[in-house]
Amino acid sequence: MREWTREERYRVLQNPEEIRPLYDKIRHSVYRQLYHVQPVTGLSSDPNGFALHHGLWHLCYQWCPWGAVHGLKYWYHVTSPDLIHWTNEGIGLAPDRDYDNKGNHSGSGISVGDELYFYYTGNHRDENWVRTPWTCAAYLDEQGKICKLDEPLFGPRPDHSEHQRDPKVVWNAEKGKYYIFIGAQTLDMRGCVLVYESEKPLTGWRFAGELKVPGYEHFGGMWECPYITRIGGRDLLIFSPQYTKLPGRGESTNHNVYFIGRMDYDTLTFTPEGGYHFLDYGFDFYAAQGAANVADPDKAILMGWIGLPDNHYPTEEEDWEGSMTIPRELRIRDGRLWQTPINGIEVLRERELAADGNLPEAGEITVDVPAGDFELNLYTHADGSGGMRLHYNSLTRTVTIDRRGMEKRFNQHVFEVLDVPMDEPLKSIRVFIDRSSTEFFLNEGEKTFTTHSYPIAAEHHYTVTDGANLRLWAYSRSVTDEFVV
Repeated sequence: MREWTREERYRVLQNPEEIRPLYDKIRHSVYRQLYHVQPVTGLSSDPNGFALHHGLWHLCYQWCPWGAVHGLKYWYHVTSPDLIHWTNEGIGLAPDRDYDNKGNHSGSGISVGDELYFYYTGNHRDENWVRTPWTCAAYLDEQGKICKLDEPLFGPRPDHSEHQRDPKVVWNAEKGKYYIFIGAQTLDMRGCVLVYESEKPLTGWRFAGELKVPGYEHFGGMWECPYITRIGGRDLLIFSPQYTKLPGRGESTNHNVYFIGRMDYDTLTFTPEGGYHFLDYGFDFYAAQGAANVADPDKAILMGWIGLPDNHYPTEEEDWEGSMTIPRELRIRDGRLWQTPINGIEVLRERELAADGNLPEAGEITVDVPAGDFELNLYTHADGSGGMRLHYNSLTRTVTIDRRGMEKRFNQHVFEVLDVPMDEPLKSIRVFIDRSSTEFFLNEGEKTFTTHSYPIAAEHHYTVTDGANLRLWAYSRSVTDEFVV
């Protein structure tokens, strides 16, 4: 694995032509995705600025252009009319001010009337590499360019550590206020969320207090990427706790969790209805963010980063890494969160394939699971050996996914086998495979499991338990892979 110097990681992109050779190299990779948003070059990580504005969906992602390394972060901008077909728009935000001289870090977006606003963390470092995180804003101009405000909205709290980032902006009509939720860390290294409020989107911001989540005052060492929304009269809080191990998650110290409960804006208290839940049970899912301006009060729309901080993946050898998940629709039923693929994704079904044990490079699988124990093995060799194994134990209602059988193994020290405890017997599976990712939706969204996967040419086969009704479609491309910077 390549060792990067600080100078290499934090190099400023002066001209798009500097990275064109890298694009020309990676565009021919067998692992470039067909229907998942991915970096034009280098590394993509957290989804940012996700919002619907005048009929067009806007999404940015954290982007380091030079390679598969976390260094100087830009926002790269993509758009979609339907959350299925995506177009590269180029750099959304560049670290070109003193207050963000070492990166434009994660944040959110919101459409207000004719304006689309973006909120992000400006990562400033001085000559001694001391960090100051500024909360900053930008807007979309008439030409579709994202333009920064001249000055940050506000600076960090001195009574918390330097880890204050990822502003999520929400509008609360009952209070007549905008709120910004910021992932943070206390001086004694506890994860938390800081809350700011204002009657206007770009001015008048003041500190309101620290979010209280009773029972979770000592839960992880940093809460990244907070997201809060209301679905069907219930409140949903999502965040990514770091620097802690959680039961059932191997050696990972980075997670994505959620609570269903009630948010009191008067006391800044989120009262959970029960314990935390994993947002996704897979090996590679993090920093999920929901879209702003979803008109339906009974659902939210969310995307996550297929990847984890500190983990490493095979395409790093090709100098690129990372993808976004397909968008998901979130609903709350019977006190539980359900996640389903974005409505209409079936339009990508190019053709139905014979269920003959062969996999396309990108497509969809549906399985009606028979009663009893069950197995679905993806990415096997032609003789059925190897691959990624999904096993269901009907006695314990546990789905186990094991990727140790694939030729390209990675992050072995973190986890290669994980369990998914099911609330109901497993009856159905829907799988979305792309050239370097696999997303499982179990029981029509009761639980989900996301993982990177890098099959070699001989690993495009599958086996399934007798009696299962399996259907398979090849997918067409829906994400442009053009060099737009």
